[in-house]
Amino acid sequence: MPVEQERTVIPDMPRGPLCAYRSKAQFNWKDFRLVLEDKELVKIKYDIWRRLESEPLFSPVTATLSVDQQKERAARQVNRIADLELAPPEIYSKPYKYRVRYLMSINEALHAVCPSLSVKIALGVGLFTNSLLAMGTERHQDTYNKAWNREIITCLAITEVSHGSNTKRCRTTATYDPATQEFVIHTPDFEAAKCWVGNLGKTASVALLFAILYTADGQNHGLQGFLVPIRDPKTLLPYPGVTVGDIGEKIGLNGIDNGFVMFNNYRIPRENLLNRTGDVTPEGVYESTFSEPGKILGAVLESFSAGRLGIMQESSNTLSHAAVIAVRYAALRKQFGRDRNGPEQSIIEYQLHQWRIFPYLAAACVLKVSVFAMTEIYLETVQKSQAESNGFELLTQIVSEIHALVSSSKPLVTWTARDAIQESREACGGHGYLRAANLGDLRNNHDPSCTYEGDNNVLGQQASNWLIRQWKNAKVESPVGTASFITRRDAILRGDFESLLRSGVRVESPEFVSQCYEWLMCWLLKQSVAQMDAASSAGVDTFTARNNCQVYRARDLSRAYAEYYALESFRARCARGDVKEDLKPVLFRVYLIYGMWCLDRHMTTFYVGSFAKGSQFADAVRGTLLRMCGELKDSAVAIADALAPPDWVLNSVLGKSDGRLYENIQSVFMTNPGALERASWWKDVIPSKLKSKL
Repeated sequence: MPVEQERTVIPDMPRGPLCAYRSKAQFNWKDFRLVLEDKELVKIKYDIWRRLESEPLFSPVTATLSVDQQKERAARQVNRIADLELAPPEIYSKPYKYRVRYLMSINEALHAVCPSLSVKIALGVGLFTNSLLAMGTERHQDTYNKAWNREIITCLAITEVSHGSNTKRCRTTATYDPATQEFVIHTPDFEAAKCWVGNLGKTASVALLFAILYTADGQNHGLQGFLVPIRDPKTLLPYPGVTVGDIGEKIGLNGIDNGFVMFNNYRIPRENLLNRTGDVTPEGVYESTFSEPGKILGAVLESFSAGRLGIMQESSNTLSHAAVIAVRYAALRKQFGRDRNGPEQSIIEYQLHQWRIFPYLAAACVLKVSVFAMTEIYLETVQKSQAESNGFELLTQIVSEIHALVSSSKPLVTWTARDAIQESREACGGHGYLRAANLGDLRNNHDPSCTYEGDNNVLGQQASNWLIRQWKNAKVESPVGTASFITRRDAILRGDFESLLRSGVRVESPEFVSQCYEWLMCWLLKQSVAQMDAASSAGVDTFTARNNCQVYRARDLSRAYAEYYALESFRARCARGDVKEDLKPVLFRVYLIYGMWCLDRHMTTFYVGSFAKGSQFADAVRGTLLRMCGELKDSAVAIADALAPPDWVLNSVLGKSDGRLYENIQSVFMTNPGALERASWWKDVIPSKLKSKL
């Protein structure tokens, strides 16, 4: 496709005050966007945004709706999306990777418009059907079809009031009764109630429920999945034996009806057990049906990693939106100047402001690329597992590595987005606190991403545990290559900052960043293992030894591993042949800003581990960071344009692409409901002394 034709997929930006900075960029911002995102996926998003813009149900609301109104609006939006058929029918006959990537792009577009809508569909359609495919069999096909076609509203019920991350200790039970060939679902007390179940509060009629399976002989067969009818789908009234309700108002995402449910000896058919890996005979005998391990492993990967990848995709977009708002505002907002009575300058010119917001702008670029690369690996692995059952051992290694990668990257991406929103809010001053700035809604709707689909601090431990196993193994099992550096650990740990410079490695180079990270991870691995071994030798149990190694060791290791992967992914993308020459300097600055910013976070460790002595290393990293921020200034608005969705999607009075900042703020001030009207309660607030004179 010719360059101009590729660019036409992306709408032009309007003329306006932001052009003063747009004109300073030495590259085409549309070309920059097509480095960050695949052109076909960009086209999908813009097509969806164009269709939804004309739909009244998706128009941005100008005032906060009540909680019940938000739930109703999101539920109606879900139904309207089904009617619109955003994915062409032929998509569903395409190969797995193409089909899922297409659907993921639709989800990203929807999330940018309405996060509650996106999450409701992701839970009730995506995660539910993925889990059903992973754990169910042909006998569950009818439920799968109905959920996929949105004939029923579904949910996934795992978390209980007193157990979240430690799902193995959930206490909801499913006891088999051979006399009636039914499972009896029971909640022993309120602490065992399923809770925080999306779609369950008001709308779901079927739950994929996780409960401990007991056979009639009293034997515990562990946590299993069951299809459990909750409500009559025609009336949405609960069935007898089911106590179900809504948990109430949340900090954000109130369009999602999160619910709780308790069961009182509630009976379901034997066939409702999801029996891919184990089944119960009519007589009540539990039988393992574990076959075709490669396909099952791929299905398990799909079930558990798809949701986390979706969260990372959404969070990288949220991060982008926050950075776009902050950068555009900084280019337009003028305060102070060299001369007291002279012209004021844009706050984007100030080094402090650049240091505050440019690393998040760079992070948005780097993490968008790395999440895309991670998703590619994931989709290819699942597709391969579906196509063949050979190579089980290699597939096991790949699945383990992807799980570690996802478990470390989900915290990195969601935490970075969280921090970017807050910094952007503050960087926009008082105007950033306006609801119309959209930074408040971004923050509140993003916040649960740090704890759902795996609490970030718990997930990170799964990644560090995998890395520690590779360190201890006689052979490193890293087919994806994210931990292959461990094979060179002796040479890596002999190095330091001075030896890097002596070998000719320049500070302002990808090689410098990469080698610093490899030393950092090797040192943290070595120290983590040594600390745990010492604790074990002193008689401390493994559980305690591992837990006491998280702070300053394993937790930092997990984050460093995710940052390293992100930087290597971005570096690889920039090295591809389709990247135009005029883009390479600005992409290099973006890489260095994010790389140096991340290294600066680990500065203490570099000195504690004697990688660096004196001030030279810190001066080099921080000096490079500040210098690159200064050099990025003239490109920042163009990069923001490359990250930005259409204005109606960004929905920020401070971040509009026309750059008419104060005209847009004036419109919000003057037209918000009741702005120029006397309050209906004015009589109640007149001081009593004044009232007596009236």
